[in-house]
Formats: sequence, C-alpha cells, structure tokens
Amino acid sequence: MELSRKAANTDADVIIFCGVHFMAETAKILCPEKTVLLPDIEAGCSLANDCPADEFRKFREDNPEHFVVSYINCTAEVKAQSDLICTSSNAVALVNKLPKDKKIIFAPDQNLGRWVQKNSGRKLKLWPGSCIVHETFSEEALLKLKIENPQAKVVAHPECSQNLLNYADFIGSTSKLLDFISNDNSTTFMVLTEPGIIHQMKRKEPKKNFIEVPDLQGCKCNECPYMKLNTLEKILDCLKNNNPSIELPPEIIKKAYKPIKKMLDMSF
Repeated sequence: MELSRKAANTDADVIIFCGVHFMAETAKILCPEKTVLLPDIEAGCSLANDCPADEFRKFREDNPEHFVVSYINCTAEVKAQSDLICTSSNAVALVNKLPKDKKIIFAPDQNLGRWVQKNSGRKLKLWPGSCIVHETFSEEALLKLKIENPQAKVVAHPECSQNLLNYADFIGSTSKLLDFISNDNSTTFMVLTEPGIIHQMKRKEPKKNFIEVPDLQGCKCNECPYMKLNTLEKILDCLKNNNPSIELPPEIIKKAYKPIKKMLDMSF
C-alpha cells in the first residue's frame, strides 16, 4: 500500500510498478490519470487468484447483512465489492473501530483473518483464501532450526498458517517485522515470510543473522514466483515501449477507490 501511495504522489506521468498485479492496480486506482506499467502483466498473486470476483459476489449475496473488510492483496474487482480495505499493519485497528454489533466478512486471506479475529476479539466470517508462499513453510524444518539455534527468535507474517504462528516470538506486517528485528536484543532470527524481506533485514541490521525457513519440499525455494516474473529485461522493454499498462474500467476504479479512501480516513 505504501508503494502505491508513493506512486500516486509522484509527479511522473508514467509509473513502472515492479511488483505484482494487484499492487499496480492499486496504484492505478489511486492515480487513474497516470499510465501505470507492469513489466510482466502475468505477475499475479496466488492470494488474489484465490478470490475470484464472481465467486466473491455470490459469497456476499449469501451474507447480505455483513460489512466487507478486504485485505489489500486482492483484485480491483474484489476491492470494488468491499466496504473497507485494510493492510496487515492496520487490520486489527480498523476492525476494532467498527461498531460492535456489525457482522463482518474478512477476505481474502483466512490466516490473516484468524489472526485479526484473535487480536481484535471480533467474530469474522472468513473467505477461505491463502498465500502459497506463507502456506508452504515446513513446521518440521522450523522445529529442527529451533533446536539448532536455541537463542534465535522466530518472526512471522500473519498470513502464515496457525501451526507456524504458534512458534512465533513476534507476528506482524513487513514494516513491523523490520522494526522488531532492529529493536530486539536478539542477534539471530528465523524468518517466516517471503524471503525477499531478508535482504531488507540484512541492510537494516548487517550485524545480525537471518535464517530462511525451508518449504515443505525441504528447499529454500518458497519465494513468490509471481514477483520473480519482473526482470531487468522486461523493465527495459517497459521503458522503450511504454507497455504493458494496467487498464481498469472507470466504474471499477470509482467503486474500488471508496473502500481505500475509507481506510485512509479511518487511519487518522
């Protein structure tokens, strides 16, 4: 979300968004007058794919009395069907601001939803989606690493499944994980989130050690395959050809902007 907001605030007329599709869509929703390019238009998101707009519409219709809170990792079409957008960083705080008698649907990540439910004390109706990266960590491998590194602390993103979160010393969004590893006295951390964050951790705390937890196949290959689709060659093609660009129907942009704006208004 922070990247999308920065993109919206830049003076540039053309933005190359080197992330995944829903991120680029969010930038387009926030600044529809700008050209938003995505180096590989197929750079999607397993979590967003896990919540097709037509199926989600039926889910909402079956629960018409519910207020819809959607994690920002969803498509523009799902955002357009939502009442409020949240991030992993502000989800608990936003849910706590809603009237106590309001019934709530939380989508699309059920693991994040369960964590929000636990930390807010609110009963949420969960859409059964999940992220392939956060679902593939091996509990067995984590336990082995804990035995080998008894002084290390486990940090985890709330999109991880509950069996993994049970071992975490700290659970939080990407930004909060980065803050924790800086403020905590520990020198070694086992990291349960997209391993690309370890690069940021090493830059922020070069004297500390960060251990990537293997996936269920026993290898350290649980990187987001969609993010890796954006290559330097494709970025160069974007610069040369001014495409591929993110195109959204004006009505979807209008509808999707409202729950994002509501999130921003409720955050201050």
